Amino acid sequence: MFQPGKAPITLTEAAAERVRRLVDNAGDEGVIGLRVGIKNTGCSGLSYIVEYAKEQKRLEDVVEDKGVKIFIDPTAVMFILGSEMDYQEDKLFSGFVFNNPNETGRCGCGESFSVAAAQ
Repeated sequence: MFQPGKAPITLTEAAAERVRRLVDNAGDEGVIGLRVGIKNTGCSGLSYIVEYAKEQKRLEDVVEDKGVKIFIDPTAVMFILGSEMDYQEDKLFSGFVFNNPNETGRCGCGESFSVAAAQ
């Protein structure tokens, strides 16, 4: 459960290392971190978006953890509060994985998730 005063999202060591490599390999494009957001899509309703960030946008939260910066899109905060961002890699998959305590469902392919409506 999310606690006030804590970062809206935390990173594992694997996620921080991957973010560091992505930012370092972005070259001279002014990339300063990654942005995490959500979009409406898939059979469960929501999907995570991870993209390069060149600046902090208005009203964005910034999480500085393990030497990297993660910018949280303001429209995503209520859906990802208390989440942990991990990076996994094996023979068939590589990518960021979110361990989100707010999820109430996930589609079979793992591409989208749902959260309970606020009461």
